[in-house]
Amino acid sequence: MNVLRKMIKWLTYFLLAGVGGAGVVGLSIVLYLGPQLPDIEQLRNFQLQTPLRIFTRDEKLIGEFGEKRRNPVTYDEIPQAYIQAILAAEDTRFFSHSGIDIKGLARAFVQLAQSGRIQSGGSTITMQVARNYLLTLDQTFTRKFKEILIALQMEKILSKEDIMALYVNKIYLGNRAYGIDAAAEVYYGKELHELSLAQLAMIAGLPKAPSRYNPIVNPRRALLRRNWIIQRMFDLNMIDKDSYDQAVREPITARYHGLQREVEAPYVAEMVRKEVAERMGRDDLYTAGYRVYTTVDSKAQTVANAALIDGLLAYDKRHGWRGGQQRDIPPFVEETEEKNSIYADGELDLGISPETGAEEAVGENISNWLKVLRRAPSFSKVQPAIVSLAEGKKLQVVNEEGEYIDIPWQAVTWASRYRTPVWKGPKLKAVTDIVRRGDLVYIEPLEEGWGLSQIPEIQGAFVSLSPDDGGVMALLGGFNFYQNKFNRAYQGGRQAGSVFKPFVYMTALMNGYTAASLVNDAPVVFEDVSLESAWRPSNSSGKFYGPTRLRHALYQSRNLVSIRLMQSVGVEQVIELAQSVGFNPEELPANLSLSLGSAELSPLNIAAGYSVIANGGYKVTPHLIERIESSTGEVLFQASTPVVCKQCEASTLRVVRDGIERPVAPKVLDERVVYIMHSMLKDVIKKGTGRRALVLKRNDIAGKTGTTNDRHDAWFSGFNQDLVATVWVGFDKPQATGEYGGKAALPVWIDYMGAMLEGKPESNMLQPPGIVTVKIDPATGRIARPGQTGAIFEVFRKELAPRATSVQSPASTSGTMPGMPAEAVVEEGPAAEALF
Repeated sequence: MNVLRKMIKWLTYFLLAGVGGAGVVGLSIVLYLGPQLPDIEQLRNFQLQTPLRIFTRDEKLIGEFGEKRRNPVTYDEIPQAYIQAILAAEDTRFFSHSGIDIKGLARAFVQLAQSGRIQSGGSTITMQVARNYLLTLDQTFTRKFKEILIALQMEKILSKEDIMALYVNKIYLGNRAYGIDAAAEVYYGKELHELSLAQLAMIAGLPKAPSRYNPIVNPRRALLRRNWIIQRMFDLNMIDKDSYDQAVREPITARYHGLQREVEAPYVAEMVRKEVAERMGRDDLYTAGYRVYTTVDSKAQTVANAALIDGLLAYDKRHGWRGGQQRDIPPFVEETEEKNSIYADGELDLGISPETGAEEAVGENISNWLKVLRRAPSFSKVQPAIVSLAEGKKLQVVNEEGEYIDIPWQAVTWASRYRTPVWKGPKLKAVTDIVRRGDLVYIEPLEEGWGLSQIPEIQGAFVSLSPDDGGVMALLGGFNFYQNKFNRAYQGGRQAGSVFKPFVYMTALMNGYTAASLVNDAPVVFEDVSLESAWRPSNSSGKFYGPTRLRHALYQSRNLVSIRLMQSVGVEQVIELAQSVGFNPEELPANLSLSLGSAELSPLNIAAGYSVIANGGYKVTPHLIERIESSTGEVLFQASTPVVCKQCEASTLRVVRDGIERPVAPKVLDERVVYIMHSMLKDVIKKGTGRRALVLKRNDIAGKTGTTNDRHDAWFSGFNQDLVATVWVGFDKPQATGEYGGKAALPVWIDYMGAMLEGKPESNMLQPPGIVTVKIDPATGRIARPGQTGAIFEVFRKELAPRATSVQSPASTSGTMPGMPAEAVVEEGPAAEALF
């Protein structure tokens, strides 16, 4: 017994010495590393790197810029099934331990002792948060000790729910996705709460090794990891047998999903990004979570997208088939080294349904077609397809999903071969006139089914503004941003053609002319020693119509009348008025060619000028950014652009609008002149080159067509009091379009305005004081005789209303005008061209 007692005594001494030694070592570590530890309190307000996000004015996402895709969520927003899955995968005892898991650390130590290298760190979720937020990723003992100490401190000042939220928002999950909400978007294109148990388990398997268990790159390995987690959840009684069975049988549905924009507006997003970068000038622009709210209206942008894309596709079809993208592509390639992932061995093990494979559906191997289609780009709604059957009037194609689609004959007949801008080849007799099996073509969705299509070579631009303050409601810079990022809406410029004529006419109205004034539409010759030959401008019809009232000349877009008007009032006066409504005078040629729109202007320029006409004569500033907020909602910038206030006194400089004090837009035009111009531009639609817009059946719309030399550029700019829209259609490298503005551009404007004004009451400009209506003789512009047949009503400024003996032209309309450059001749289609 004495011997036994002595042994117990000595063992006790040794144990106490060991514990004491360990305590001394532990205390030494704490004393040494303690001063090096970061402040744990910073985790309470830690700023995660989140991208710059851009929204419409109604808070719908249109763009995101940043290296990391991240959408932080609160603990309450985390699905319970995901919490269970991550516990099963990473830290089963998370809610019961104090920050470290002794068993896990002991297991890691044994593995290290046996193998001589670190195999697992025994890290809890708390320790991972400590490492991810406050430490480096170096695998050293010093870092591990710091990790343990920080984890112990974290558990004292943060709740388990706080720690879990920090964890799920920080972890990297592959494909630029940081945090679980971003991963839901990247892998499944869904909101986090929409994911199934199997999908949540798949994401829960990613933190261990995002590249190794990536379901897109390594679907087999990802499947094994996912099913192991589901098995663990079942073994831990987190899920029942039915849930387990359903989850492990669910096929892999993960594929890469780009940014899920709520509104497609990439041209706007890039414009805003550049402006914010210039305005903010901050290094953390793409990481601090700034939120930019624009003036863009989500409905307006969506409608504009469809209108311009449909308009350009319609133009392209009118001019014929230019040929497929590739020919005679074999459906499969034997003995290829590269296997398509969908048809790789073991597809059933991955849960991929054979019904999605086209070769099982029709009994042929089309793996090479599918490979080609997945590499072929889609543009807007136009999608690639490969011809699988071309016979007589039967056309069948296969898309990238392996679906076979029948294209009806009536959706093919447009495709007579392109010859020139004004001539197509003979009508099709069979689909084999243009395509054969194995050709890569493009298709587009129709109201019913699909139709043959092609990527248009023609380009276009669209801008819509609020005339009340110049806010951009919708903007497109081309057919497809990802095809060509050049923004035609505001970069560069194209000859404006007749859309500029209203500013010439308003200058004349400001200088004594009336809508009834007669100007001679007759030939004129300009001699200039700098030109090789004399310049003889003409109307696009080649005809001349003699003395013509200004109203009639505008809605018929008579070139000679515009030239004579500018000659009468002076080039300088036209430029002065144009500058007052917002045009840059340096972009306006100081010669008579300006009367025909030789100035190279952007659609944004034109829309801004028309906004002044639409709002009654007030100059507004086009702008895109409404405000910029920090990630916490602090307003860092608030736009304060001028706003129209027709009820304000002349002395009023600022006004409160929507809770924001803003400067009052300056009045730059006589409202009576603007009222007369409204009525003249309404006649462009009622009687002239814009008559296609009669389909809208509204009396409050007005506008002007424009077509330049050889029909290189087609325009339409129009408005009512609440909305302005400008459309340009043409080729990037100027060449003939073969169409006038009333045919190429106006339909886009009609589609947009029709959708935006549907169900809204008409909004006409109120007649201002000092306007009178007089019955006149349409042939002379003079006051009509009592009882005269054919007399018409015209509006005048009161002091310029005709008297019985008055002459309506205040200046001579004869003579020659030297100095007109021949290359600046701009034509406008006659009314007859726009009536069909």
